[in-house]
Amino acid sequence: MSTVKTALAHKPGALIHVRSDDMIVEALRLMRDNRVRSVLVIDHDALVGIVTQGDCAIKVLLAGLDAKQTPVGQVMTRNPVTVKLDDELEGCMAMMAARGFRHLPVLDAGKVVGVISIGDVVKDIMRDLELNAGDLMGYILTDGRGG
Repeated sequence: MSTVKTALAHKPGALIHVRSDDMIVEALRLMRDNRVRSVLVIDHDALVGIVTQGDCAIKVLLAGLDAKQTPVGQVMTRNPVTVKLDDELEGCMAMMAARGFRHLPVLDAGKVVGVISIGDVVKDIMRDLELNAGDLMGYILTDGRGG
């Protein structure tokens, strides 16, 4: 199975983030404009949290708060679980399933370099399956003789 680094290589390079003192409406705009469901929260070059569409809906909308006046820091998940570039996606997938995460921030030497989602993991699995299927078809079509 592939690594987090491999999955990140297939994603656009922009790191989408807000500060904890930004208002929720800004986080939502970034999610909408970038077609993502979460943004990282970074203060002074350090990861301090993550905020998702679900956080915004449940902790802001349902609570009757104003997204234009509610700071991200009030509703974000603090100190999120992170992964490293050399972590295997299989382990990330297991962690996401077991703990109910859909997004994992990625750190390299303590610095945020990206985020992987469950969708990224599924896409990587599909790429691997397509490659394996192609290899098997080649083997079958050559009667297993390698050419």
